[in-house]
Amino acid sequence: MSTWIKSFCVVAALLGPSVAIDSAQAQTYPARAITLVIPFAPGGSTSIVGRAIADKMSELLGEKVVVDNRPGAGGTIGTKAVAKSDPDGYTLLLGYTGTLAIGPSLYKNPGYDPRKDFAPIGMIGNAPNSLVVHPSFPAKSVAELIAYAKANPDKVNFGSAGAGTASHITGEYFARAAGIRLVHIPYKGTGPALTDLLGGHIPMAFAPIPASHANVSAGKLRALAVTSIIRSGLLPDVPTMMEAGLSSFDASLYYGLVAPSGTPRPVIDKLNKALRDALASDEVKKQLGNDGTEITPGTPENYADFIDKDEKKWSRLVKTSGVEQE
Repeated sequence: MSTWIKSFCVVAALLGPSVAIDSAQAQTYPARAITLVIPFAPGGSTSIVGRAIADKMSELLGEKVVVDNRPGAGGTIGTKAVAKSDPDGYTLLLGYTGTLAIGPSLYKNPGYDPRKDFAPIGMIGNAPNSLVVHPSFPAKSVAELIAYAKANPDKVNFGSAGAGTASHITGEYFARAAGIRLVHIPYKGTGPALTDLLGGHIPMAFAPIPASHANVSAGKLRALAVTSIIRSGLLPDVPTMMEAGLSSFDASLYYGLVAPSGTPRPVIDKLNKALRDALASDEVKKQLGNDGTEITPGTPENYADFIDKDEKKWSRLVKTSGVEQE
């Protein structure tokens, strides 16, 4: 018997009991409520997406999936908490571009590694940010905004969901691409930022379409552009940044579910099936579609590969923007 085969037999013998335990755990899972951590304040796009998924997965799994909003530090506080949680399938995270792709490069020590500390469950979908302004703001197009900002350097504020969030980095990305200087006003979530924008306390903001489109449709905000490479079905008359003159500008936001690293694969598979069934349901399709989220389900491996590529893309944008958080 070769050395390789002997080694394989030893490993198989050692793993056998563990695999049996994992399979038995999956058969009884879930036996109690599951917590889905959304690392941002209520009212933003992450909450809209997360709650839709949690409600349907509760029904499919036969146990309640409880949403727990834990905002702070660009979403890294809640994300770190999940990374350090027990890998038993009862604490999950709504993965997001801001936390899994931007945070690791933006913060010197976010407290987690997006590749090593999580077990991907599956992708949910994506939605672009929108550049929205208060109706009183004089600019009615991206070109007019750029001209106004150049004539008034450091006098145009933009709001975001918080320092280090996707909306913040998108704003810095936009300012650099347009050759203008903007003043960043961080909030504790998209909801509070939009509240101040609606009240006229800030002139503009970058906000995910799921959170902004209702106010745009009602005429309470004016959308100048979307940050994806194609137009949004919810805002078909609003140009992309590329159409507005900023070549190669793409800042779409992606959502998915992850669990702490070490979560048994049979549990991951069970959660992936529940997630994909939820995304295939008419009610979730309608709810996410109405909010501008394009559903893109897949396997855990698909999502792991995407997290790797998305982090590489945004790390380049973070370095280009020159923004860094402690």
